[in-house]
Amino acid sequence: MESESESGAAADTPPLETLSFHGDEEIIEVVELDPGPPDPDDLAQEMEDVDFEEEEEEEGNEEGWVLEPQEGVVGSMEGPDDSEVTFALHSASVFCVSLDPKTNTLAVTGGEDDKAFVWRLSDGELLFECAGHKDSVTCAGFSHDSTLVATGDMSGLLKVWQVDTKEEVWSFEAGDLEWMEWHPRAPVLLAGTADGNTWMWKVPNGDCKTFQGPNCPATCGRVLPDGKRAVVGYEDGTIRIWDLKQGSGGSGPLTCVATNQDGSLILTGSVDCQAKLVSATTGKVVGVFRPETVASQPSLGEGEESESNSVESLGFCSVMPLAAVGYLDGTLAIYDLATQTLRHQCQHQSGIVQLLWEAGTAVVYTCSLDGIVRLWDARTGRLLTDYRGHTAEILDFALSKDASLVVTTSGDHKAKVFCVQRPDR
Repeated sequence: MESESESGAAADTPPLETLSFHGDEEIIEVVELDPGPPDPDDLAQEMEDVDFEEEEEEEGNEEGWVLEPQEGVVGSMEGPDDSEVTFALHSASVFCVSLDPKTNTLAVTGGEDDKAFVWRLSDGELLFECAGHKDSVTCAGFSHDSTLVATGDMSGLLKVWQVDTKEEVWSFEAGDLEWMEWHPRAPVLLAGTADGNTWMWKVPNGDCKTFQGPNCPATCGRVLPDGKRAVVGYEDGTIRIWDLKQGSGGSGPLTCVATNQDGSLILTGSVDCQAKLVSATTGKVVGVFRPETVASQPSLGEGEESESNSVESLGFCSVMPLAAVGYLDGTLAIYDLATQTLRHQCQHQSGIVQLLWEAGTAVVYTCSLDGIVRLWDARTGRLLTDYRGHTAEILDFALSKDASLVVTTSGDHKAKVFCVQRPDR
């Protein structure tokens, strides 16, 4: 979960020195950070006049839920539909979903049908289509203030729309897209591509900066909570903390990355089933969660382990020193960061696609290839509840700020809204 930034912290911080670019060198020089509160304006050189101060969050009016009629469930995952709303305008698998951070009343979804839609959570009503993509839309998200929405397809075409006017305000063609993320406090968009580059744009004027990685795909990335560093993972198993230094790498390509609330720790996952804990200030590995500590796997032939299992998702708990790691074999591992030991192991019937921690609690949400959303108590390892309704695998999901809604996307061509608020919480 992202930490809340301190209002007005950016005002008193002097600018960083100019970033250096090192091509294919393995070590990136350390840029000394001035003491004092961080200034997110320093993230992008010559990107002036960006207001990074967080606006006061407006409490959105709660809207009534529209219950959809139960229809016959088809496919191999027959069962009850626990969802409140179904969005069914996609004509192929729906790959990604994101909620608007300001009000949590809108969703954007992108799919294999080369389409992206912005729609209302309360009743599934379409607000507008993000038209013009030429390949599967795999990335989508709203800016920090919910005024802009960005979509990106596999070919590298990125587009940004103004939400209130529903007009396209910016587009860019990069290389094959691996990931995309908005800056947490500014209209700055970052993306990683298959050529190893990490791109950064100020939207909508298009000011651009490129961070050159090794000659392999930049497979995952995340803006750190201080707003002026980003951690990027590469297919060769290395990470680079822009603008600090390179962290130690693993033996397999990285698949996912997460940071704790203050940005001091980074957790990376890779296809060789290793999750590594890295210090963001030194770039050193301070802990390794190895696959043999997760579960007793059946005997595998030589070289089979990385093919049969991998780290798919991971994250930090915001209230306890815990980290969760989800594996393709269906294992959810809860690790104690203080002792770096396995605390609980929670088994799923199918592979885990993604996990998210609920803010302010020790509850972790998982979605998996069996089409089910599950809620786990990380303190005990107990399954709290599950939610069903999809007839194919879940490919992505998002959680509202108050943890009352889960929005899922699936291979059944649908997105669904589940109401998960419970009386005991």
